[in-house]
Amino acid sequence: MPPQGEDRELVARMSAGDDAALAQLYDRWSRPVFSLVLHLVRDADDAEDVVEEAFWQVWRQASRYDRSRGEVGTWLLTIARTRALDRLRSRKRLREEPLTPVSLGDSDSGGATLGTDDPAARAEASERRTVVAKALQTLPKEQREVLELAYFAGLSQSEIADRTGQPLGTVKTRTRLAAQKLRECLGAYRNDQEGGS
Repeated sequence: MPPQGEDRELVARMSAGDDAALAQLYDRWSRPVFSLVLHLVRDADDAEDVVEEAFWQVWRQASRYDRSRGEVGTWLLTIARTRALDRLRSRKRLREEPLTPVSLGDSDSGGATLGTDDPAARAEASERRTVVAKALQTLPKEQREVLELAYFAGLSQSEIADRTGQPLGTVKTRTRLAAQKLRECLGAYRNDQEGGS
């Protein structure tokens, strides 16, 4: 069977819910898709995210594939190109509409320091803010962005998806991973504190 026929068969299997067919299509096409996307977005991490989004879209829309409009490879590369351009527009939008930085030292973000004149309590709260700020800086840019939009800008995950141009599933995954990493970092800090006291 020619490669185009094999690709069409994989898409037909995907539209019937065969995730093994998606894995096969990914194995066949991920390198050329990644090359195209990387050429457009010029960032390997972004390119990996875009490739994941493109294949996820192909999986969801497999039943919509229309052979008369082109071969599977053309369809897949077009989807990937569109997702890459969406990513570039999202980056541009975020540069044009920067987040208002929230200082972790602001009195309304410290909670514990409000209304206290106790120097020890203020020092402890200040140290805690510093630790949280450092932990945030260890996160990958995309994960830090969703947390900042959620916690400092007060946006819902759907609003974050709209603002960044990312699929809601991607936003949820990044939020979950970021929260996990922060818990680990802050848990290690807490254990150090308890061990030292």
